[in-house]
Formats: sequence, structure tokens, C-alpha cells
Amino acid sequence: MNAPITQTPIRVGTRGSALAMAQTTAIANRLGAAAGVPVEIVPITTHGDTSRESLSSLGGTGVFASALRESLLAGDCDVIVHSLKDLPTGAHPGLVIGATPKRADARDVLCARDGLTLATLPEGAKVGTGSPRRVAQLRRLRPDLTVVDIRGNVDTRLAFVTDGELDAVVLAAAGLGRLGRLDAVATDFLDLSAWPTAPGQGALAIEVRDGKLDRALTAALAAVNHSTTQAVTTAERLVLAGLEAGCAAPIGATAEIDDGLLFLTATVYRPDGTEQLTASHAATPESHGLADLLEAARDVAERVVAELLAKGAANLAPLGMTSSEGGTS
Repeated sequence: MNAPITQTPIRVGTRGSALAMAQTTAIANRLGAAAGVPVEIVPITTHGDTSRESLSSLGGTGVFASALRESLLAGDCDVIVHSLKDLPTGAHPGLVIGATPKRADARDVLCARDGLTLATLPEGAKVGTGSPRRVAQLRRLRPDLTVVDIRGNVDTRLAFVTDGELDAVVLAAAGLGRLGRLDAVATDFLDLSAWPTAPGQGALAIEVRDGKLDRALTAALAAVNHSTTQAVTTAERLVLAGLEAGCAAPIGATAEIDDGLLFLTATVYRPDGTEQLTASHAATPESHGLADLLEAARDVAERVVAELLAKGAANLAPLGMTSSEGGTS
């Protein structure tokens, strides 16, 4: 009798939070099914997970990504899964994004006591967030609110509301959805037209070592990649790169493909919410092929960045910020 052939599993590295594990497990299962091999989840602790410092003082874009990347480069895992909005825009030596799965809901949501919405929160209500972008947006739309800097995973942030310490918190719809919590806790979905979110929000990135990959893994990455998501998130992230801003800068960006056009709108906020600058442009891809979509993304992002800089974006917000938005919530 021949001995069974042992298949080498795909080792998938991830942060150890409940949200990171949930979204990584879903991606890992897709990779394993596409490759026809087992998968193994490798939890990795990052400095961003253990530090209680405010995001603005942590220092270093990608505080949630660095430990994952070190493990990947060391060969401890074969792929790592990031929330795209937390991933630095600059290339990392020895690594490339191997796939961008289909994006989930890109919106932010308010999770408030008593079913309150952003419009119905009483004057002086306490709203928690760890994101400079969300702080600026809250102060822009509701300057009467008290904005409180918070850290922690999804459950920790929601507990501030259920325990009565805060009246509401702002979180990402995608993260709550991946945890199966969205319908239970969200009281107000914030429309992207008035409340643009972080570039890449709602999307994941699968990062791999640069160079020749195992054939099965290569096929699996191609199977889970979503070209439309890759194109629109590329356009959004190129705004950050063009403005030389980190992923915590008070910038919101929304790109979409509609009726054959790639639309991109980006807004830069003064941190106190008193001013904002917005630029919108569209490009027409030559085809629906990935190369043409990416070319359109580069074109439209270049024009949006040029307009924002011409309007004075560099004087409005502290561009060149280097801290992270704060995990996947």
C-alpha cells in the first residue's frame, strides 16, 4: 500500500484580534479551496495590538503591519492578510501585494446608545474614535459634540457605549460585518458622499514574498483577486502616496467604477474640522482589463492630488503623518 501524499499547507499570518482572525480565516479558506491544499492560521502579535498609546504617538506608519511583514520575510508564514486601510502605501522590500479580494462595505457606522444617529445625538454627547480623520469629520459636522480618543478592539470600543462611558463610537461597517455584529450595534450608516472613509477601507490585502511562488499558491491568489477592488483601492491609496500622507492623515477618499468611468473623490480636513478641501475627477479605462483599470486609477489619482495641492492641502492638514488609523475597526 502506498503511503498517502502529505500536502504542505499554506501558512497564513494574521494579527490575533477577533476581527483579524475572522477576516483572515475567511480568506485562508478561500485560498485553500482554490489551491486544493490545507491552510494553517499563524497568529502574530504586533506592537499596535499591545500598546495603549494614542495612535498619534505610536510613531511609524504600519504599526499593525510591521510584525506581520517581519514574520513573512522570516519564512514563518507564506502569506499575510492586512486590512488595506492600515497598510503603508510605499513598497516594502522583498514583499508584494499578491491579491486584493472583493471589497466589503466601505462606510463608517455610528454605534450609539438608545438608537441615536449622528443627527439626533444630544448637544455635548461623548463620541469615541481613535482616528484623526473621524475626529475631523465629527467636529466638522457636529462641532457641539465632545470627541474622546479611544483605543482597543471592537468589543472594547463598543463597551464604552454599553457601560455608559460614551454615548457613541464610530467604527468601520466592514469590520462589524465580518464579526457578525453589524445589525446588532450599528445605529447610523454614514453615507460616503458626506462622510468619505479611509483609502482602502473595507478591503483586505494579501501580501506575499516577492519572487517565484508555489504554483498552487499563485493560482489561488489569482482566484481570490478582484480587479475592480484592486483598481478603486489603488486610486484611493495613490491619493495618500501623492500627498505624502500616512494612513492616519485626516483624508477621506472614495473611488468607484460606474457606467464605464472610474470616479475618484478625495477630501482633506483641517484636524479641528473647521475647513476641508475636496477634489473629484473621472477617467475612462480603455477596457475592463486590470492593466487598463490600473492605468485609469493612476491617471485620476494624479489629477485629484494635483488639484488638492493647488488648493492648499499641505497648509490645511499635517501631511506626512506616519501613524496608523488604528486596526480594522
